[in-house]
Amino acid sequence: MLKGRGPNPQNMLKTIKKWVERERRVLITASAVASTVIVMRWFGFFQVWEWAAFDHFVRWRPTEPIDSRIVIVEINEADLQKYGYPISDAILAKLLQKLHAGKPRAIGLDVYRDLPTQPGNAELVNSFKNIPNLIGIELMPDETRFGVRPPPVLDKLDRIGFNNVVIDADSKVRRTLLYAWPGDGKTHKSFALRLALLYLKSEGISPQSAKANPKYLQLGKGVFRPFQPNDGAYVRADSRGYQILTNLRGPRGSFRTASMSDVLSGKVPADFVRSRAVLIGSTAPSLRDFYQNAYSSGWFGPPQQIPGVELQAHFLSQILSAALDGRGGINVWPEAAELLWILLWSWAGANVSWNLRSLGRSAYCLLSICLGLSATLYLAFLAGWWLPLIPPILSLVGSGVAVVGYLAHLQEELKRSKEFLQSLIDTIPDPIFVKDRNHRCVVLNKAYCRFIGYPLEILTCRTDYDLFPQAEAEIFWQQDELVLQTHQPRENEEYFTDAHGMTHLIATKRSLHKDAAGNLFLVGAIRDITERQLRAKALEQKNAELSHQAYHDALTGLPNRQRFYECLHRSLEIASSTQKLVALLFLDLDGFKSINDTLGHNVGDLLLKTVASRLKKCLRGSDTISRLGGDEFTVILPAIPGREEAAKVAEKICDAIMQPFILEEHTVSVTTSIGISLYPIDGQEPEMLVKNADVAMYRAKERGKNQYHFY
Repeated sequence: MLKGRGPNPQNMLKTIKKWVERERRVLITASAVASTVIVMRWFGFFQVWEWAAFDHFVRWRPTEPIDSRIVIVEINEADLQKYGYPISDAILAKLLQKLHAGKPRAIGLDVYRDLPTQPGNAELVNSFKNIPNLIGIELMPDETRFGVRPPPVLDKLDRIGFNNVVIDADSKVRRTLLYAWPGDGKTHKSFALRLALLYLKSEGISPQSAKANPKYLQLGKGVFRPFQPNDGAYVRADSRGYQILTNLRGPRGSFRTASMSDVLSGKVPADFVRSRAVLIGSTAPSLRDFYQNAYSSGWFGPPQQIPGVELQAHFLSQILSAALDGRGGINVWPEAAELLWILLWSWAGANVSWNLRSLGRSAYCLLSICLGLSATLYLAFLAGWWLPLIPPILSLVGSGVAVVGYLAHLQEELKRSKEFLQSLIDTIPDPIFVKDRNHRCVVLNKAYCRFIGYPLEILTCRTDYDLFPQAEAEIFWQQDELVLQTHQPRENEEYFTDAHGMTHLIATKRSLHKDAAGNLFLVGAIRDITERQLRAKALEQKNAELSHQAYHDALTGLPNRQRFYECLHRSLEIASSTQKLVALLFLDLDGFKSINDTLGHNVGDLLLKTVASRLKKCLRGSDTISRLGGDEFTVILPAIPGREEAAKVAEKICDAIMQPFILEEHTVSVTTSIGISLYPIDGQEPEMLVKNADVAMYRAKERGKNQYHFY
């Protein structure tokens, strides 16, 4: 059973090499532009633009429903005016007791309480101790600000979470910090993570190492991949701690909210906080606990900020939704994939512009591709993938612009080259044509136009298939292509039909010319050799006639004496090497002289011509008939088996000659006497065989004529 052959590596390599050679300019342009964009990206030039695109995608997403698992108890300006600032420990203790009575799963106090605020500190401390699902906050110190200590009681009970927020260079929050290791030997958990763990504890969910990667955190259905310095649009970002990209639920107002006054006055229903996570924090503008995120910017108007407590609610909602609902986070590609993505779009832009070769069409096509790419990346974002947008668009447009600029340069150089070639070839009397890579005529001199019979306007930008018969055009195309492929000049003779239907034989010399911009031209010079060819054929025919006259009898057209001896020599040489016999028949017409004398030389000549014709019909194609002169003929029979075959031919000749001849209304009867000599029996030299055959012929005449006789 035959096994199929796999692909030939050499053929594949040749194919790739041809493709690279064909796409060389596109690949060089794409690589150069992509490298420039990648370097600029590495230096962070596109980071702000990419963040802006990210924010737009976030805002354009469909609004998600309110997360009913989370409740915010806000401390607004009215509350501050009613209860004063800072709010006393007594009021805060009363608020916590009210909320605790509603049986929430977790209570988060997003209010700093590192120092007592009398009156009521004892009551607050007692509340801290007696509410087991209460989480307080701390602010860890960093390079830009001092920290704030947590409430001492909650710190001892290990019910503290930090509320530090990671802020990007454009003052927006796009990352969530889950864990931190500030250098004190402890692992610090974020405020949102502490609340989430309390909430999920009732669901039997606790932190685990992810199966896909033990270094990743898994909570229920959610796997939280740690943020890396170059994820998404980020460039060498601070990735300390365990960060994740923030997946906001929606704009401000995405959670159920009640004011501190409503809770304290009993205006909030009893089940408002039951089995939910409650966050307590300030929304009062005077306290300036506000941040910017993706929803903070719009097309018009000033930035809309979000309170810190609601931002923490978004962090908490992201963790709970991932763990319980499987709501995916924001995924990014590996850095290598993003670089390849940029290179791919750079190649696409260069390829499109190179093939279209038009500024207008290229601009329209590239704009359409940019819009399509943006729409595609938006759909990918809806599916949870944040892919680079600005670098590929810049690569696409940059490559397209570079190619269009290069093509414009080529066109300018092409125009100059055409003008130069036109001025040069118009001075040459021979027809000259110049073609481009696509076999289109781009420059023609006046002699070419006169030769073909068409004006320059009709011939320009046409191919040979538009001007000549199919067979001629195919030959021209093949010869042009050979020069374009091999880069070697070629000369060839071809047939050429002009506009008037007249066919010429031409000699064409083709070569290549390349201008300063790399434009390649096929230059051809034509010379009409029709007259020369006709003269050559006439001379050849004349030589053939002279050669025929030199070796043939003028009257009968049979080989003459010289030709006879050459044929006899050759036949004897062959017979000597093959050990075969050769028979030589010497013929003489009986009574020819009397016919010549009585009826005239005219009839005699006709008789000789008719005899020659009858002799041809009696012999094989390999036999040679010659006229030695007068009425003497010879016949060479090469490669015969023996005497009997020679005798049969002689009898056949005698019978044919004795038939009456009708010549110019005269009936003439003649016979022939034949002498036969055999090689090598009767001689081995031509002269000896002829002499012996002649002797045998005279013996035949002596015995009564009209017969043959062997030597």
